Amino acid sequence: MVRGRPREEGIDDAVREAVRALLAETGYQRCTIDAVAARAGVGKAAVYRRWRSKAELVFTAVIHAADLAPPEDTGSLRGDVAAVLGVIESSLDGPELRRALPSLLADVRADPVLEARFGEVFLGRERGYLVQMLDRAVERGELSRRPDPALVHAMLLGPVLTWLHLFPEPPPSGGLAASLASPVYAAVVALGA
Repeated sequence: MVRGRPREEGIDDAVREAVRALLAETGYQRCTIDAVAARAGVGKAAVYRRWRSKAELVFTAVIHAADLAPPEDTGSLRGDVAAVLGVIESSLDGPELRRALPSLLADVRADPVLEARFGEVFLGRERGYLVQMLDRAVERGELSRRPDPALVHAMLLGPVLTWLHLFPEPPPSGGLAASLASPVYAAVVALGA
């Protein structure tokens, strides 16, 4: 086994793995850039070349990368809503995120520059992702107009985030995304009428 610094193409994976391990072991506050770099076997400069802050690094390691693949096209808005809810549920469910989310959100809210960057990089791209889904529904004639992407974003994200991170009960037996799909679909249709 070759030891030492990971090859260039393996740095991102090594860093994300180090973040997840440190969050599980020590929590968000003690998951520092120094600790991540040491755990991943890379220099701090390699980390800072890829991520501007600890919050951005943690977000990309446990929620999703800055770049998003296009949303699945299931052929119907109802199916697309269910698929997106499934993606949101899988990205927000996990022990590392449960330990990190309160402090991560506090860090983002406390720094206006970081908050603006998150709005641009993560929320902006998430809404762009939803615009693709909504525009397909308009093209198929399922919506008469594209509803406000921010409202749709809140309707999709809010219930999943609330259930996974605030409620003590486990998700419904049929699955959270499946349970939410019909009412969220109906709400999106009402907004796009």
